[in-house]
Amino acid sequence: MTVDTDKTTGPADTPPAGPEAIKAIPVRHYGRYVSALIAIALFVAIISAFAQGNINWGAVPDYFFDDRILTGVWKTLLLTVLSMLIGIVGGILLAVMRLSKNPVTSTIAWFYIWFFRGTPVLVQLVVWFNLGLVFTYINLGPIYKDYWSSFMTPLLTALLGLGLNEAAYMAEICRAGLLSVDEGQTEASHALGMSHSKTLRRIVIPQAMRVIVPPTGNEVINMLKTTSLVSVVQFAELFRYAQDIGQTSGAPVEMYFLAAAWYLILTSILSVGQYYIERYYARGSSRSLPATPLQKIKANLLSLGSWRR
Repeated sequence: MTVDTDKTTGPADTPPAGPEAIKAIPVRHYGRYVSALIAIALFVAIISAFAQGNINWGAVPDYFFDDRILTGVWKTLLLTVLSMLIGIVGGILLAVMRLSKNPVTSTIAWFYIWFFRGTPVLVQLVVWFNLGLVFTYINLGPIYKDYWSSFMTPLLTALLGLGLNEAAYMAEICRAGLLSVDEGQTEASHALGMSHSKTLRRIVIPQAMRVIVPPTGNEVINMLKTTSLVSVVQFAELFRYAQDIGQTSGAPVEMYFLAAAWYLILTSILSVGQYYIERYYARGSSRSLPATPLQKIKANLLSLGSWRR
């Protein structure tokens, strides 16, 4: 037996050459560079205009932690929390009434929502403050009796004006959340012998929270800013204290910027809280939780690094 050595081209254990590796070249997004430069240029121009304006910026840090300003911040937060509690409790009650099969309660809830959503909150505050023209005094029998002007204090006016108005908006938010839960959940709980109220507490509301929380967070932030309107009914909060300091210090515009800075700080804190609450209630509805702020910052930094390539 002979071996044909002419057909031997190399060692028998050498594997055949595979396809050449593909070298991926990232796409260069030149539009991103242009838009980033334009945005930076506009930002620098705005900052330069404010820096060169006739504004005494030194007055802002001088009064930033003034006792009156801090008192205004505290009253603003207190008014926001109490008004939202009234709005949330009233909104849940109105939403249940609106979804009720009883035509009387459903109609009352519809009329309430229609009226308070259709009138500006500033008008409602002024009306509450001047209802003494209609009701001379309030008489609750042996419990309470006094003149309306003494009963309707600035704080009570602010709470009624903001809280009752918010209840109309929260009612629609809660109604949307309740309707987002499949009816089969309610039918199954009733088949197990659970009452209607227990079904709402244990089955429907926990699932509806995923839909209710995001718009409710927006309403809290909006309520924080809307509290600036209560200065018209003589309730002193952050904006009113800033106005008073501006009139006595001769720096009214600077105090408006100071109030704006405090509102930005407070709304930013509330936004962070809203994010983590949304993340908590999203655990059972999505396979992966949304990225945290630190993870988003890291991803943005990595994307910036890819632009340089």
